[in-house]
Formats: sequence, structure tokens, C-alpha cells
Amino acid sequence: MKRIVTAILTMFICASAFAQNSDFAPAVTVKLSKTEVITVKQFRTRIEDAEKLARRPLSKEEKQQVLDGMIDEKLVFQDAEKNGITVSDAEINKQIDAMRTQMAQQAGRQPSDTEFIQAVKAQTGLDMPAFREDLRKQMLPQKYLLAKKPNLQNSIKEPTEQDVVDFYNLHKAEMVRPDTVRCSMIRVPFGSDKPKAKALIDRLAGEIGSDAAKFDEAMIKGQAQGSGYQAGDFGYLPRMAEVQQMMGQDFMNTAFTLKQGTVSKVIEAAEPARPDNGFYAIIKITETYAQKQLILDDIFQLGYPITVRNYIKQGLAQQNQQTVVQQATADIIKDLRKGKPFEINQKNIESIMNR
Repeated sequence: MKRIVTAILTMFICASAFAQNSDFAPAVTVKLSKTEVITVKQFRTRIEDAEKLARRPLSKEEKQQVLDGMIDEKLVFQDAEKNGITVSDAEINKQIDAMRTQMAQQAGRQPSDTEFIQAVKAQTGLDMPAFREDLRKQMLPQKYLLAKKPNLQNSIKEPTEQDVVDFYNLHKAEMVRPDTVRCSMIRVPFGSDKPKAKALIDRLAGEIGSDAAKFDEAMIKGQAQGSGYQAGDFGYLPRMAEVQQMMGQDFMNTAFTLKQGTVSKVIEAAEPARPDNGFYAIIKITETYAQKQLILDDIFQLGYPITVRNYIKQGLAQQNQQTVVQQATADIIKDLRKGKPFEINQKNIESIMNR
């Protein structure tokens, strides 16, 4: 009996070791300026991430595209290292400063270090050291491309006024600003104690009543630390199905029937798919805009000082840039792949490609 148990344990250990070893078996070996391996586990993880994003299984052809992308990435990084192309800490700091500035513009104030780190974690799932390294990996191919193609920017065509007009005429039916309001909001998130949140919002509603001046006083108090609730400018709210899905029908109906300058009743807002993420609110409408067919000199989106003309021009310029960059990148990758400085281990990835 003891021998049987020992044999079973030995088989189990061997099987476990085999599974672990197969994870680290080479899917691809890249040898441009040095030898690097893309492991089976790395390839499988990249496929799983892509399938989560697509919300469906990838085809065999799509999996091959993912693998080709991983190979191209290794080739670019090896050639960049060979040519002394790196991304400095100062360049990463500059990119992070730009992100903080954008966050400040959206929030209406400069975020603290803690708030910025929390926002990065919420959006990317990465702590700051890992986020900085991820930024480095994103920025290096761009810097490498500009080093390889120094005249790239000069080859990007600037959109003409006629290009802008033609695009506008073709998409005029989409250039409509829906009914929109801007509101100030007193907000109490449900958190983990919805009855407690309801008691707080009811107390505030009792203190404010329908008095706009008392609402403004509560707004000021809510911006102070330790108030127990949130208050501020909610920004512009367009009357759209997607927004109603997020805010709830009661919130939308109240916001678009409330007269400008008057105070609302208590509103419960929650996404149907995420009821635990909801909140109670009291709002006051500060600006009202009727639906409007936008012309080229109108502001494209309320709250951002850019006209329809400039918005279209920027979009067309980005399209032109993307076309030129994609072609330049394809040319570089074609050169790097000459002589096939990599080996795909088809046997090791067969199960992933065919599942």
C-alpha cells in the first residue's frame, strides 16, 4: 500500500512539474541582437487578455496576429537597445505631469499625489512603479520610430479647409447637440450603508427645502473636508439614452423638467447593472441648452473651447498621422524581420492555437 501511495505522489509531482515547465517552454525564440524567449505562458496570457477585451474567443488567424505583434515588439525593443534608444525618467515624469494636468482640468483643481495614484490604480490596476514601467514600454516604440524616421512628421499631410467642409457635409446629420443642462450637485454615495446615506440626504433636503441660497451654502460646506457628503459642479448633462442608462430615469426626468435656478427633490441615481455604485442627490440647474444643429463655428462640446471646425480638423490630422505612422512602422518591421531572426515553436503553442 505504501508503495502505491508513493507511486501516485510521484506521478502527481511529475505531472505538476511538467505543467509548470510547459508554461515556461518557448513559444518563440527571438535572436536579433540577443536571445530572448516569449514563453507559452506569456502568449497564453496575451490571448486571454485579448479575448476578455473582445468578449469572444479569438480565431486562429487572430491568435497568429497577436503572436506576430509580440514578436514585432521584441524585435523593436532589441533594435532600440542596440541603437541606444531609451526613455528617460525625465520623459516619463513629463508624461505623468501631462496626465495630472488633464485630470486637474476635468476636476477643476489640482489632484493630490494620493488622489492621482488612486486614479491610476483604478483605471489601470497598476501601482505607480509598475505604471511608470508600463509607460516606458508604451513610449519607447514611439521614440524608436522617430529616431528611425526623423522626417516622418514632415510627410504628414495637413487637412485643408475643403477637407474639413467635405467631412462636415458628409456627417452633418450627426453634428447635433442634444438638449443639455448643467447642474450643481449635492451627492451622497450609497457606500456600504444605503440607509445611512438616505438619512443624511433627507437631513440635508430638510435643511435646504426649496431655498436656492441654502442650497449654495450646503454646496460650500460639502466641499470642506469632513462634511460627510460631496458637492460641486456636475458639469454638462446631455439628454441621451447612454447617459440615462448611467444616471437612471428619475435623475434624467428631474434634471430636464427642473427650472433653471430651482432646487430639486431628493433623487436616487444608480446604474441598473451596478446598483451598489449609486448615490442620492439634490441638484440645481445652472445652465440650459436646447437641441441644436451645430455649424462649423459652434463649440463642439460644451465645457471645452474647441469649435466643430477645429474638432474635425484635429480628427482628420490624426487620421493622416495614423496612416503615415502605420506605413512607416510596417516598413521598419519588414526590415527587422529580414533573415527571420526568430523561431516559432509550433508544437509548444499548438494547443493554444487550436482551442
